[in-house]
Amino acid sequence: MRPIINIENVGKQYRVPSKRRAAYATLREALVGAFNTSMKRLAGRAEMNEEETFWALRGINLDVYPGDRLGIIGCNGAGKSTLLKILSRITEPTEGRTRLYGRVGSLLEVGTGFHGELTGRENIYLNGAILGMKHAEIEHNFEEIVAFAEIGRFLDTPVKRFSTGMYMRLAFAVAAHLQPEILIVDEVLAVGDAAFQKKCLGKMSEVSRDGRTVIFVSHNMAAVQNLCSRVVWLAGGRIVQEGDPSRVVSDYLRTTLTTMSQQTWNDPSTAPGNDRVRIHRAAVLPANGMLQDHVTVRTPLRVEFEYWNLRPGAQLNLSVVVRTEEGSPIFSTASFREPEWHGKPFPAGLFRSSFEIPADLLNDGVHRVQLDIRRNERDLVFHMDDILVFDVLDAVEERTAWFGKWIGTVRPQLEWQTGLIEDPLRPDIPIRDVISML
Repeated sequence: MRPIINIENVGKQYRVPSKRRAAYATLREALVGAFNTSMKRLAGRAEMNEEETFWALRGINLDVYPGDRLGIIGCNGAGKSTLLKILSRITEPTEGRTRLYGRVGSLLEVGTGFHGELTGRENIYLNGAILGMKHAEIEHNFEEIVAFAEIGRFLDTPVKRFSTGMYMRLAFAVAAHLQPEILIVDEVLAVGDAAFQKKCLGKMSEVSRDGRTVIFVSHNMAAVQNLCSRVVWLAGGRIVQEGDPSRVVSDYLRTTLTTMSQQTWNDPSTAPGNDRVRIHRAAVLPANGMLQDHVTVRTPLRVEFEYWNLRPGAQLNLSVVVRTEEGSPIFSTASFREPEWHGKPFPAGLFRSSFEIPADLLNDGVHRVQLDIRRNERDLVFHMDDILVFDVLDAVEERTAWFGKWIGTVRPQLEWQTGLIEDPLRPDIPIRDVISML
């Protein structure tokens, strides 16, 4: 099968102004700079060019086939958006070439291809013309686009008055309904409510089932794993890995997460603490003992602290506050109910205290742990913010249609029950007739 997209040794180089160069130079400075540049070139000092350029992409080779759902992942600055802009013909590669055998519909930014002074109706025709559609083709899909975008009341309003959500709904509706053979979507799930996201995901699946190709860039790994049949991982402008979504995403997360889920200080003299207590180790681990590359909302966790008690006879209590990445408290817990040592004097030595966080409690996101150690439940002996920072990821099996952020700092799986509590008033009357009588 011939690929619908062929990328051969593509690279994109950008020029970056030198840090030594003033933002606004005088005529004298510009003339002196041009003279110095010429002299350096004559002297063969080519290293200056390396200081003023960088490669956003380098050596990209990739084939994409009809019907593929290709996910592209990577950290910010990896080159994802640059690659999409090259495929969308917004920018040209510095080296290499791309071949696309089909019409491309792109949704790279909110309102891409829209004119703020034109109405929603006018922008549909404008965007269709940019995509190469004939007037009759746009007319054929017009009503479906308006219905999908849910902007009927505001169809003849200039889009500069649209909210971000309205912009996104209309942009996606145009890009997806004007029959492109290749649909390129960059972080469409970052904007919009649950209902809109569900519609977008359904439309993308429909486009793929029709044999058209979808290229999807997202930082939401659950969405990537559920939607994509193949994933490419970019880092530093190069392809690190490509293949099965579960394997590539797992390797990416294991490599790129920068959280502090375990910390150890082996030397008591330099470990955090004071002349009363010193911290040896802090860790967040799967409570079931199973080794995992990362934890999800379905993973039970055990939080452990190892510490040296340096004052014999002290009665120590540990308390922990778990916070969101923004610092909002989620819950606190303390060792008051610890059965072995609570209320008893501690001898000098190394102790370990731990507690467990059940599965299906924490929401996905970064979590920060604050540790306090008190003597006799009152005297604060030690305090440390962010002694642990760990990331909880969404569980792929939890998401089927919506990939937005669940509301709240916790996310318990609560049992629901539904039952019929009353039959129709008269069994011989159909329920629809009962409803009509009410």
